[in-house]
Parts: sequence; structure tokens; C-alpha cells
Amino acid sequence: MRRKHATLAGNLLMGLGLLTMVGGVGYSILNQMPQLNLPQYFAHGAVMSIFIGALLWLAGARIGGREQVCDRYWWVKHFDKRCNRSHHPH
Repeated sequence: MRRKHATLAGNLLMGLGLLTMVGGVGYSILNQMPQLNLPQYFAHGAVMSIFIGALLWLAGARIGGREQVCDRYWWVKHFDKRCNRSHHPH
């Protein structure tokens, strides 16, 4: 996949993920209003759509090249004991 197409696909996935997350949050909030009589069954799906949207967002960032190497390995660098320079216990 060429860089232009990868960037476009990444941006589309990130946008789809954002819409999915916002839609899930919106439905979860609207479901709390008793006068709307929304089905309770869809509320569980709305919460799940927040996580699905986050996964779409992360996949789009990965495909589009917006995920930096320093972001990817930040956790390992700061919290993995094998990557720390100090070898003595605190």
C-alpha cells in the first residue's frame, strides 16, 4: 500500500473510530433519560461501541503512521526492569 493510500485509510479508520466512540457515549447518556424510553438492551452495545471505536482509532493511527516509536515503547522504557539503567534496588 502506498503511503498516500495508507494515510487515507488510517484517517478514515480514525474518523470512524471517533464517530463510533462519540455515538456510544451519546447513546449511553441519552439512555439515562427516562422520558425517551430507549431500550436497555442497546445500552450495553453502546458501552461496547466505545471500546470498538477506541480499537478502530488505534488501528487507524497504526496504519496511517501517526503512532511514533517513542509512544509505542514508552511503557517499556519507563516501567520494564530490563530497560532501566540503574541495576541496584531502591
